[in-house]
Amino acid sequence: MKKIFSTSIFPPVHYFAHLASCQEAFIERYCNYSRQTYRNRYVILGANGVLPLTIPIVKKSGTKMCTKDVEIDYDTPWNQIHWKSIEAAYNSSPYYIYYKDDIEPIFTKKWKYLLDMNHYALEVAMECSSVTAKISYTKEWQRDYQYPDFRDSIQPKKSFSFDESFRPESYRQVFALNQPFIPNLSILDLIFNKGPESLIVLEKSIKAD
Repeated sequence: MKKIFSTSIFPPVHYFAHLASCQEAFIERYCNYSRQTYRNRYVILGANGVLPLTIPIVKKSGTKMCTKDVEIDYDTPWNQIHWKSIEAAYNSSPYYIYYKDDIEPIFTKKWKYLLDMNHYALEVAMECSSVTAKISYTKEWQRDYQYPDFRDSIQPKKSFSFDESFRPESYRQVFALNQPFIPNLSILDLIFNKGPESLIVLEKSIKAD
């Protein structure tokens, strides 16, 4: 099965569960860039609760930007802040020590384009979670596809409950041991907490595809 997604930096479990269930995934790169999406945003769980982390982009006022042309802004040391936040959140998790050396370089390299950073982060997350879907990129903008389209439906401000095929499987979380399970965080949360069992969780989260 084929599916299409927006580009995303360490996307949520919802995204990855569908990615794990398809043979080939297309990543959209020719759409107009939209703010407040998972393109430059991901959510982890820290000691003080849910923590959204956002990658700043170079803003070009008055013009629409194509996703493939969006550049990352380094006026602030956001990459250092992000890695320190990830380290603080997951350094006591069961699998942090096994994956940190794969993930930290994403934050030490100075990427020019958001799409390039997202692509590398996706490859790393897929390898860590044993997801094997073939990744391809769109060659032009196309409004409609004949296969499942998640470009605009998997969004930070949209509940995953719209998707009847996705029912997040719970797993043990570092800072939620005495609290209810918090679903649909970044794939980082699943990887650091479940390691090689991440794929099992992803597969169980898709109930009827």
